[in-house]
Amino acid sequence: MIYSKYFLLPTFLMVLGVKFSEIFSSVRNMMRIVVLPALSDNYMYLLIDNTTKQAAIVDPVDVTKITKAVESEGVKLCSALVTHHHYDHAGGTRELFDTYKGQISIYGFDERINKLTNKVADGDKLTVGNLKIECIHTPCHTSGHICYYTVDDNNQKAVFTGDTLFIGGCGRFFEGTAQQMYDALCVKLAKLPDETEVYCGHEYTTSNLLFARSVEKNNKKIEEKLKWSKMKDNSKEFTVPSTIGDEKIFNPFMRVS
Repeated sequence: MIYSKYFLLPTFLMVLGVKFSEIFSSVRNMMRIVVLPALSDNYMYLLIDNTTKQAAIVDPVDVTKITKAVESEGVKLCSALVTHHHYDHAGGTRELFDTYKGQISIYGFDERINKLTNKVADGDKLTVGNLKIECIHTPCHTSGHICYYTVDDNNQKAVFTGDTLFIGGCGRFFEGTAQQMYDALCVKLAKLPDETEVYCGHEYTTSNLLFARSVEKNNKKIEEKLKWSKMKDNSKEFTVPSTIGDEKIFNPFMRVS
């Protein structure tokens, strides 16, 4: 999806000496999502309820970048939503907890997450301000992987998929089986509305689509998406978000039967 209101933004930011890849805010009515790149190819997300100005950080690893974003957005950080325990997604939880002097909730399934304050399970319901969040247990990449499905009062929808679902691909099977990944992608996540926007944990889109093209050589949608992804790479722009509906068209791991 391309946002016309941001068409001239990369050039404008270059004039200011700011890299477009440093920060991108996706406005979703009552819900706002600020994309924060981290490490070499990770994504963190600042999830904001525009009404209450309460916020959660998804997969905190770079606390300095998080605190700067919280300050610049003028929001109150209330919680962290951790998809899984790997360092590149949860490596900042201890520092984040200490930085906010314990006045922050750390949500996740896996007790290997440092400073975990609230253990969640499949189907649990959370809130960030007026945003409603459902926890979806998707074991395979890790046994305790959680995706966070979020809906605002205007029925705008997003899902934070960590290392379960990528744009055009899926995560490695470190602690699970192919059947578990199938269930995660083709049963649980596939049931979400097609318009649900997908915010994944890494920028792997181009390499994923190159593989997808090798699997489905006659799928023109894959070729179109790959061309688009390469253009995004060249302009140093993000490829997130995707949508559940789009993934069903060009992601081979959501097209198996």
